[in-house]
Amino acid sequence: MGRTYKTEAVVLRSFRFGEADRVLHLYTHDRGRVGAVAKGVRKTKSRFGARLEPFSHVELLLHQGSGELHTVTGASLVDAHRSTREDPYRLSVGLVGAEAMLRLFVEEERNEHAFEALTRFFSAVDDIKPGLRGRAALDPLALAFQLKLLWLSGYVPHLESCVECGGTDELVGYLPRAGGAVCSACAPSETVVLSPEGFRGIHALLWSPLGDALGLGLGERAARDALAVVVASYEFHGGFRLRTLTA
Repeated sequence: MGRTYKTEAVVLRSFRFGEADRVLHLYTHDRGRVGAVAKGVRKTKSRFGARLEPFSHVELLLHQGSGELHTVTGASLVDAHRSTREDPYRLSVGLVGAEAMLRLFVEEERNEHAFEALTRFFSAVDDIKPGLRGRAALDPLALAFQLKLLWLSGYVPHLESCVECGGTDELVGYLPRAGGAVCSACAPSETVVLSPEGFRGIHALLWSPLGDALGLGLGERAARDALAVVVASYEFHGGFRLRTLTA
């Protein structure tokens, strides 16, 4: 027997299905990651229309039947995040965050902290100054969000002391298999080398509120070091790379 339930959700991705439907990848407040079909949403007179665009924060009625995909039976808009979708740079940053969420949180399992981080992320992306150029992969907000998702996934990089000897002097890099920093005496060949600016920048990105990321004054070297840690963590712990980080 199926049942209908109400939950807040963020649309992470959608793709066409059949003649008029769309399949949605959602992250929900009550169930975590959920797949759903929105029937007839591509029709001109659809009652859902633009409410189910990617990045939209919505309140949904979902019917859980016998199949893997739930069915959207009602949708009301909380925040469309149109500012994110309509500016090329903001869009690129948003896509990085959405892909990170999709790859790190794959189970239908409630995680209120992850949902809260996701909604705060898209609200902060809306506030990025329009017309910026550059690599979204090096954006401080995108980096901060990914580091916090790694934290919530249990893969937070520990950079305060050497994971091999416990020392705090001459830290030179990040060792993915150990999940933390190493000093010059303990660093093996696979160490991801980090600059002092990188250590300070990653620490600031991790421990500052997400909305403050844009004001941290992160330099390019620190941003590149933070990106290297994020990429190495994905590859070692998850066995994947984000396509949006290579764009």
